[in-house]
Amino acid sequence: MDRFLDAAAAFPTAIFTTLLGVVLLYWLLALLGLVDLESGGLELDPGHDLGGHDLGALAGAIVAFGLQGVPLSIALSLLVLVGWTLSCLGAMWLIPLLPDSAPAYVSGTLLALASVSLALPIAARLARPMRGLFVTHAAIQNASLVGQPCKVLTQTVNEQHGRAEVAQRGASINIRVWAHTPNPLVRGAVARIVAYEEKSARYRIEAEG
Repeated sequence: MDRFLDAAAAFPTAIFTTLLGVVLLYWLLALLGLVDLESGGLELDPGHDLGGHDLGALAGAIVAFGLQGVPLSIALSLLVLVGWTLSCLGAMWLIPLLPDSAPAYVSGTLLALASVSLALPIAARLARPMRGLFVTHAAIQNASLVGQPCKVLTQTVNEQHGRAEVAQRGASINIRVWAHTPNPLVRGAVARIVAYEEKSARYRIEAEG
């Protein structure tokens, strides 16, 4: 156990450990409904400007290695988790095999680069089965959903975020929604879809009754 803790806290695994902590915090907030799963949901298109920060190179790598088709939050979470695992195992089993004369920062840097390089294809393989869960529904369904009831999935629904489920021919469609606040819309509440916004690709809902 001490060997594991030392590896997790040492360079370069400490970088991945910090990122893993951020990922765990994000998913904890998502489970509590305080953030939308796709609040950071971004198109994985190379060269896309993400809120003024150019992550085109990252998006290009994600697409190139087959991580498209899932929300960016899930893709990055898989990358961090796999990278952390590889770096930790490398620090425990590979670095001790190197000559004592090798500088720690050199071996650490090489391990970090190797972990990231291997994490991309492994995370892509893990993400493949998840793609079917995040199918974007075509616009032909937008008009037909207006007026239908839905069930709120997030802890709250406000002007910034919210998600709901619509029963459609025996299946369920997961849609992005919003509503004026204050409102009684909480997880499990039944609401009605009253409008669709083309620009934001979201539905406005109101509480039933």
